[in-house]
Amino acid sequence: MLRSLISIIFAFLYLVLTLPVLGIIALIRRKNPDRAGRISQAMVRWAFRVLIVLAGIRITTIGEENIPDNRGAVFIGNHRSIYDVIMTYTYMKTQGGYIAKDSIEKIPILRVWMRYIYCFFLNRSDLKQGMQVILDAIAQVKTGKFVFIFPEGTRNKGEDDLPLLEFHEGSFRVATKTGAPIIPVSISNSIQIFEKHFPWLKPVHVIIEFGKPIETGSLSRDEKKHIGARTREIITETIERNRSLL
Repeated sequence: MLRSLISIIFAFLYLVLTLPVLGIIALIRRKNPDRAGRISQAMVRWAFRVLIVLAGIRITTIGEENIPDNRGAVFIGNHRSIYDVIMTYTYMKTQGGYIAKDSIEKIPILRVWMRYIYCFFLNRSDLKQGMQVILDAIAQVKTGKFVFIFPEGTRNKGEDDLPLLEFHEGSFRVATKTGAPIIPVSISNSIQIFEKHFPWLKPVHVIIEFGKPIETGSLSRDEKKHIGARTREIITETIERNRSLL
């Protein structure tokens, strides 16, 4: 209970107290977008690390060497918890953001921070808007930034990490249309942090494995067509293997 209350208070105070900072970053963005992005990334990363500590989460990471630090990439992960974004973002080595559901865009201040770290808001019921998000994400990856996608389309609400929901193949166009590598991200046990004990936080051990990059530029047309199923298989096998480490 105490962890939950402290975490909520911290998140609220961060959003409120950093409101003036957003104004300063907005001014910087006009002349130097890259600098503004780096400042935003550093501040959000710090806040996320604090939230991880407050929640008592112990993270074991595998494959950090597979995270690109000098080119655009598409990260594909399974999704069980709101903490999946908080945890994975702290390991990103370049600027970039996540494709999130559009309902989050309704949250004041938070939506501004998300835009400043290059996130996108997707309306799944609007095909035209969804296509535009994909096109914008493709353009972002071409500039050397990353895009992180949870291709299950929504947070998996099953009782266990597996089975995964089906992956939406359209999400993978961001990689196949740019030739950027796909980094499979397998997140194990994150559902135990919050969702299984709602509304309370529980200190747990989480394993995050960043798999070897899938170089989409060298894939055949048929391989690109089924890249979603292949990535889902890799993440499933990795989660099964890492169960012994929990």
